[in-house]
Order: sequence, then structure tokens, then C-alpha cells
Amino acid sequence: MNRLLTTAAAFACLAGAAHAEGSLSVYHWFEYIPQELVDKFTAETGIAVTIDTYDSNEAMLASLKAGKLGQYDVAVPADFMVSIMAADGMLDTFTPEEMPNLGNIEQQWLDVYFDPGRKSSIPYQWGSTSYAVNRDVYTGPIDSLGVIFTPPPELAGKINSLDSQNEVLILGSLFLGIPQCTTDREQLKALNDMLLAAKEGWASFGSDTAKDVLVSGDAAAGMIYNGFSAKARAEGANVEYAYPKEGHVLWMDNVVLLKDAPNRENALKFMNFLLVPENAAAVTNYAAYTAGVKDVAPFLDEAIKTSPENNPPADATPGVFAQACDQETQQFYDAIWTNLKK
Repeated sequence: MNRLLTTAAAFACLAGAAHAEGSLSVYHWFEYIPQELVDKFTAETGIAVTIDTYDSNEAMLASLKAGKLGQYDVAVPADFMVSIMAADGMLDTFTPEEMPNLGNIEQQWLDVYFDPGRKSSIPYQWGSTSYAVNRDVYTGPIDSLGVIFTPPPELAGKINSLDSQNEVLILGSLFLGIPQCTTDREQLKALNDMLLAAKEGWASFGSDTAKDVLVSGDAAAGMIYNGFSAKARAEGANVEYAYPKEGHVLWMDNVVLLKDAPNRENALKFMNFLLVPENAAAVTNYAAYTAGVKDVAPFLDEAIKTSPENNPPADATPGVFAQACDQETQQFYDAIWTNLKK
């Protein structure tokens, strides 16, 4: 876990507590918010921001359940994880009066299944998960998830898998045509067996390194978030992001107000700050995903607007959002993941 006290926050501390407006503790994904934006928030509010990072929804949930709940003010879970956290009583709620910038949320992200009416969360960024290949190594078709799960000889032993249970198992299920949250034992066995066979052609597991291994050449292909693929291209890797015929994963990451947040008022200020179009666009320009906030277009870099990772072909198979399985069914998927990671 990385712990970061922002530059502006450090100067605020040096200037003396009398000039500060308290603190904010953020639990966030790796490489997902520009330092300049956090410093801007501190400069505007005097609030010192500390950020700890995680590399998967599952790791975040486990950490909070292990005793970290009550230490952080906000976290950034994906859509399905918001549902799980709400059901487990891990989220606080806010009123519209406490979140005056709620009206800046795009309509499609306002009344969502995982937080109807947005009472515990705000949209952060949304995007997709698929895979990318280095076109200097592999010039063949990338229209199927088979490139990752039954790799061609050019890619065998050169593939990075995300270290993210949810996305790996969904992509595997899409490849086999198996529904999410299935309880069919034969389907679950088929998924388990396929993944174990596919693992023989993989070189590594890594989510926070998914971009870096493509840029360095340590991997020639890998499951990856669309924004990471775009950033790999920007850093010089000749990679192409795939929209496979079987489908891909869609997700919406959200900033949630955590139960027993030690700095609740500052958390609300931070969430409102992120709903300002210029600030939401700053995250998009940095992370290369898509904001769920209105009126960001004038603030977006041209490279982001035209990115192939954010503009799928018109005939691309639609992506799917993760489903939150019931606890009994989830145990089967947990066992498959544990078996895969042995």
C-alpha cells in the first residue's frame, strides 16, 4: 500500500495548523488522480489530503473489513462493489443539500441500480476492461478473447493477467459463453479448467503494472483497462486495444462516503469538488477514461476525445457490467480464483 501526503498539504502543515481546515483520508486506486488536482483542492480549502492506494475492488473491501473502516473518509469502488458495501452497512448517506453539485452528474449515471438517486456515491470515471497486444510482436487478429485464453504461439508465455478476480472471471465467462453468477456446476468447472489451462500461457499477474509491462516489453499482450492502454500508447508502446466479439467488461468507479468517516464534512467538500466539470476533466485527461459529469468536453485534451480506447467501433460487441453474486454463489467464484492464483 502506498501512502502519500500531497505537496500542497505538506506546505499547509508547515505553515501551521491555524491555517489548515483539517484533513481528509482517501482510499483510492493506484495512478488514478493527478497530483495537481489534489494540490488544487488543498489550495482552495486548506484541507490536507492523505491517499492510500489499492489495486483491486476485492483488496479494498478486505482491507476495510479487516479494520480500516473508520480510518478513511472516502473510497473509490466500482459499481458492483458499491452494492456490496451498501448491503454490508459500510456506507454513509448524504442529502442533496450536502451535495450541491449533484446536478452536474450526467443523467445516465444519476439514478443507478447500485445507488438509486445517488445518496452515498458520486460518479468518478467509467471505462472498460479488455486486452491489448503489442503490434510489433503479434500482427494477427484481435477479435476474440481467445488471444488471451488460448494464445497464439507468438504470445504464449508473454501475457499479463490482471490481478483482479472480478474482471478475470467475467472475461473468462464471456469467452466460454457462461452467464455471470452461474450456479451450474459444469459451467463452473469449465471456467476453472479453462483458466488453469490459460495460465500456462501467461507470464504474470498484475493490475497496477498492467501498463508498465507493455511499455517495457516484459509482456507482449495483457488484460488491461482502456485508460491504461491509452497511456501505454502515449508512452511509446505500439499497442492496440481489443474489442472482442465475445464482449468486454464495463465499469463505473464511484467516490463513496464511508461509514464513520473521521472527516465527514471534508469528504463532502472533496466529493463536491470532483463534480465540478473542470476538475472531472482533469481526472479524465490524466487517467484517460470518461467522466460521468456534464460539460467536461471544453476541458478535455484532443488526444482523449479521439482515443480509440474511448471510441469503440460501431459494430463492437457491447460490454457488460459486473453483477454482484449472492454470498453462496460468490464462494464458488472465490474458490476458482484461489485455485488460479496457487
